[in-house]
Amino acid sequence: MNARKPSFYVLAAAIAIACVLPFVLSNFRLFQFTQVYIYAIALLGLNMLTGYNGQISLGHGAFFAIGAYAAAIMMDQWQIGYLWTIPVAAVICLGAGILFGLPALRLEGLYLALATFSLALAAPQILKYFEHWTGGSQGIVLNKPEVPLGLPLSADQWLYFVALALLLLLFWLALNLLRGRVGRALISIRDNPIAARATGINTSLYKTLAFGVSAAYTGVAGALSAVTVAYVAPDSFNLTLSINLLIGVVIGGLASVSGAIFGALFIQFVPNFAQDISKAAPGAIFGVFLIVVIYFMPFGIAGGLQRLGAWWLRRRGSGRST
Repeated sequence: MNARKPSFYVLAAAIAIACVLPFVLSNFRLFQFTQVYIYAIALLGLNMLTGYNGQISLGHGAFFAIGAYAAAIMMDQWQIGYLWTIPVAAVICLGAGILFGLPALRLEGLYLALATFSLALAAPQILKYFEHWTGGSQGIVLNKPEVPLGLPLSADQWLYFVALALLLLLFWLALNLLRGRVGRALISIRDNPIAARATGINTSLYKTLAFGVSAAYTGVAGALSAVTVAYVAPDSFNLTLSINLLIGVVIGGLASVSGAIFGALFIQFVPNFAQDISKAAPGAIFGVFLIVVIYFMPFGIAGGLQRLGAWWLRRRGSGRST
C-alpha cells in the first residue's frame, strides 16, 4: 500500500492541474492540450498492439480517419449528437480492426508493418472516392457543439473536459484489461508465442482482439478529433499521422500506459518547437530531438522516469539506513 501512495499522489496532482488548465490558458493552448488528450487515447490503443502484443502497425492513421469520418458523417448528414457518435465510431473501428486483424494473423514483424503501411497509404484515396459521404477532397465542415446545461464554459473549455473525461475513463479500462488475464496473455504472446501456445493460450484470438481493441481506441480519438477541430479532410490522415503515432508510442514508452501521455506531449509540442527554432529545416530539428530522447531514454520517457524514481528511492533509503 505504501508503495502505491507516491503514484496515487502524482496522479491526483496531475488530474488537479489538468482541471485548472482551461481557466488559465489561452484558447489556442487549450486546443493544443485537448489534442494531447486525443493523441494519448490513440497512442494507448496502439501501445496495446505494439508495446504489449508485439504487433507493429504503420497504419493506425487509417483507423483514426475511420473514427473521424464516422463521427463527422453522423453529425453532418444524420444530425446525431456528437456524444453518441463516439461510441459508434469505437464499435465501427473495433469491427474494422478485427477484420484487418484476421488476415494479419499470417504476418509478423516487418511483413505486418508493410501490410499496415499499405492501409495508411490507401485510406486517404479511398475517402476521396466516396465523395457523396465524405465530401471528397474538400472534406466535411462541422459546427462546434454547444455547452450543455448552461454551464459557464466556452465551447473549447467544454470539449477539453470531454476529452479529459474520456481519457481518464479509457485509461482506467486499459489498466484493468492489461493488469488481468488478457494483459498477461498479450505479453506472453509478445515474448514467446510458441511457449504461449504450449500453455494453452489462443494466440489467434488474443492477437485479433488486440488489433480490434487498439483500433477502437484509435477510432475514439479520431471521433474526438473531428468534434474538436470541427473539420475532417482526407489529407489530414496521411502517412505522417500513422508514423507520428508510432513515434509517440516509442518515445512515450513501449508497454507503458502512462507513456501515452508523454508520447502525446512529444508529438504535439516538439514539432512546434522545432518550427520555432528553425523555419528552414524543422524536420532536422525534430530528428535531433528524437535522437536525443532515444539515446538518453532508450525505454521511453515513462521508462526513464520510472528508473529515475527508483534510483531516488534507493538513494533515499540508503541515506536513512546510514
